[in-house]
Amino acid sequence: MVLKLVLSIINRCRRVVYLVLFRPLPIRSKTILFCSHLGKNYSCNPKAIYEELLKDQNYLEYSFVWAFKDVSSTSIDRGITVKYGSLKYLYYLSIAKYWIFNAKMPYCYPKKLGQIYLQTWHGTPLKRLAADIYVGEDAKFYRSEMSKNEMTQSYLKDSQRYDYMISANKFSSEAFKSAFKIEDKVIIETGYPRNDILTNSSEEHIFDLKEKYSIPKEKTIVLYAPTWRDNVYDTKGYIFELQVDFQQWYEVLGDDYVIIYKPHYLIYNTSNKKIKEGFVYDASQCEDINDLYLMSDILVTDYSSVFFDYGVLKRPVLFYMYDLETYRDNLRGFYLDIYTDLPGPILEDEQDVLQSILNIEEVTKEYRERMDNFYDEFCSMSDGNSSRKVIDIILK
Repeated sequence: MVLKLVLSIINRCRRVVYLVLFRPLPIRSKTILFCSHLGKNYSCNPKAIYEELLKDQNYLEYSFVWAFKDVSSTSIDRGITVKYGSLKYLYYLSIAKYWIFNAKMPYCYPKKLGQIYLQTWHGTPLKRLAADIYVGEDAKFYRSEMSKNEMTQSYLKDSQRYDYMISANKFSSEAFKSAFKIEDKVIIETGYPRNDILTNSSEEHIFDLKEKYSIPKEKTIVLYAPTWRDNVYDTKGYIFELQVDFQQWYEVLGDDYVIIYKPHYLIYNTSNKKIKEGFVYDASQCEDINDLYLMSDILVTDYSSVFFDYGVLKRPVLFYMYDLETYRDNLRGFYLDIYTDLPGPILEDEQDVLQSILNIEEVTKEYRERMDNFYDEFCSMSDGNSSRKVIDIILK
């Protein structure tokens, strides 16, 4: 309750400042404000759109502003950086013609008439979102201890400001309309800009990435990318207890394999004693997960939406859902039938995961038809031109 009260007071103060000092300022038609994951990093769809704009001579006169929580550790080409939530941030929030964000933003700052809010979101949803989450009315969400109704309203108040929302496929369009209560005209089915690199990449680029990250080129690379759990957190943020024994992975898989471990960006306790040096590569500080997708041969995940993006590469995916019953029934619930729609096997035992890795060719043959159907339904819009499509819709 204390945290909830403190956050409420801070947001009210910022709202007053925004309304009194900055809202009266005129909009600048050639200013664009970008923010990824509430200022956490330089990544995702906003990054892809921004970098496409940098290539276009038509936008040389535009001012590009990026909001980061830690401005000192992030630099960008041809742009202004501001601290997320600062007075300078509120100033640009007020004068920018375009907002390009990829996550729910605080709804205490009203959008002005003439401003354009593009919500790119950050994944095709497997687990239910916002108004679609199935839990009891008395359930508490997140560290802020919001009730289900408060949580839902925080999403809906933000989504009512959307002018456009990017969708990667028709399935996402229907899920977003249901979860965020938005109209058809808001949705633009362009595919995700951040996946352009997956379609357009080359073997030379992948080789350079392995050089950059010091990843062995001759070994099979397994990317382990689990998601966060809504109910596991402390006063600092969300925490994650790694439910794998990488020493055992090494004993079973041997020297022909390496593991890249990428925890979810919301998790703060990323340092882990279970990491085996030389066999497991800690990618917790990697801002662009596309680099990890491109380097890896196999993805192991759970309920994360990463497999939708990885599907663009048509590479095998294993789903290690050791807490399936709890997650499905008590936390989120799913939009898909995970037993018929996922492009790979659901595994609840760690030994089954390891054996599936060793026998990945057989697993791939068994699931090939489902993988192909999955690509057609969820990934086929990723044609390498999504960033350009979005720019042509929003800015022209």
